Amino acid sequence: MSAAHRSEPLHEPSRRRWWVVGLLFLAILINYVDRGNLSIAAVPLMKDFSLSPPEMGTLLSSFFWTYAALQIPAGVLLDRYGLRWVYGASFLLWSLATAAMALADSFSQILVCRLMLGVGEAVAAPASLGYIRRSFRQEESGLPTAVYTTGMMLGPAVGSLAGALLLDSWGWRSLFLITGLGMCWWVIPWLWLAPREGRRAAPSAGYTAHRVRWNRVFSNPLFWGITIAAFLYSYYWYFFLTWIPSYLVMTHGFSFAKMGTATAIPLAGMALVAAGAARLADRRIAASGKAIETRRAFVTAGLLLGCLVLLLLVFRSRMSVFPILLFSMLGLGLASANYWALTQAISPPSMVSRVVAYQNTVANVAGIVAPVATGWLLGADKNFDAAIACAGIALLLAAVAYRLLVRPKDVERFHADCGYDAGSPVS
Repeated sequence: MSAAHRSEPLHEPSRRRWWVVGLLFLAILINYVDRGNLSIAAVPLMKDFSLSPPEMGTLLSSFFWTYAALQIPAGVLLDRYGLRWVYGASFLLWSLATAAMALADSFSQILVCRLMLGVGEAVAAPASLGYIRRSFRQEESGLPTAVYTTGMMLGPAVGSLAGALLLDSWGWRSLFLITGLGMCWWVIPWLWLAPREGRRAAPSAGYTAHRVRWNRVFSNPLFWGITIAAFLYSYYWYFFLTWIPSYLVMTHGFSFAKMGTATAIPLAGMALVAAGAARLADRRIAASGKAIETRRAFVTAGLLLGCLVLLLLVFRSRMSVFPILLFSMLGLGLASANYWALTQAISPPSMVSRVVAYQNTVANVAGIVAPVATGWLLGADKNFDAAIACAGIALLLAAVAYRLLVRPKDVERFHADCGYDAGSPVS
C-alpha cells in the first residue's frame, strides 16, 4: 500500500471531528460571503464614490495583499499553537472589519477595511485543511475536504443572493453591517468543540524526520507544477468572484436580483459536483491505492471543462450567458475539492499547514492580480472580452501544468527532500 494511501492515526473522536468539520464549513462560507460583499456592491460603490474600474479593481485586490502575505506565517502559527484560539480570534477580527465597511466614507477607508479583512481571514485555509489532514485518513479525506470546499462555493452563492436582496432593500451600508455582525455567534460553538490543545503534528508511522533540503524542494517539478497551477486556477476563480457580478450588470444589463441569481446558481451547482466528485475519488482511491493519480485526473478534467467560459466570446446574447457560466462552473466542480485533497496527499503530515499555506499564498497572489488586471483590461469602453480570454486561457494552462508536472515520482522525491522516508512508493 502506498504512503499516500496508508492509514494514519486520528487525533479526534469520529463524531466530534465531523462537528468540527461542520463548523469549518460554516466558517469558510461566512468567510466567502464577507470577502465577496464588495463585488456585489461594486457598481453602486463606483457610482457613490466616483470610482473608475481600475480603482475598483484596486479595492477588490487589496484584500489579498494582507491575506496572501500572511498565509505562511498563519500556517507556522497554527502548527505551533493549534487552531482553537487562533481561529476564534481571527473570525472576530474579519467580522468586525466587514461591519466597519458600513461606516466608510472614502476610498482610503474602504482600503483599510479590506486590508484588515485579509488579516483576519488569512488563518482559515491552513487551519481547516491542516485539521482535516491530521484527523482523517487519506482514503477518507476527500469527503471532509469537499464539505469544506463546498463552503467556499456556497459562500459566494449565498452572498450573491442575500447581498443582492439587501442591496435592493436597504443599500450597500446595511449589506456590510448585517453580514459582518450577524454571524459572530459562530465563535461560541467553535470554542466549545475545537481541539483544546495546540499540537505539533507528529510524523506518521514509517516516517523519519530529517532536515528539509530546500534547494532540492525548489528544483522539484512538483513544486513548480503546484505553484503554476495554483496561480492560474485561482486567477480564474477570483476573476469570477470579483468581476462576473459587475460583468452581468454592466455588459448584459442584469438587475441586482437577476445578477445574484445568475451568480449563485453556477456556484451552488459547482458545490454539488465538488462533493460528488470528491466522494467518487475517495472510492477509487480506496480500491486502487492511487491517490495522486486519481485526484490529478479529476483536477485536470475539471480545469479543462472550466474553459467553457471562453464561449462567452462566441455566443454574446443575454440568453447564452447563464448556461455558459453554469456549465463552466459545473465542470470546475470536478477540480475544486480534489485540488485541495491533492495538496493534502502530497504533503508530509507535519508540514501540511505550511504546504497548504504556501499554495494558498500563491493562489491569493492571483487574487491580487486578477481584479487589478481585469480593471485595466476593461479599458475606457468597459469591454470584458480580453479579461474573459485571459481567465479562460489560465485554466487551460493550469490543466497542462497539473498533467505534466505533478507526478507520483516527484511526490516521493518531495517527501524525501522534506526529510521523510515513508518506506514505500507514492501513487
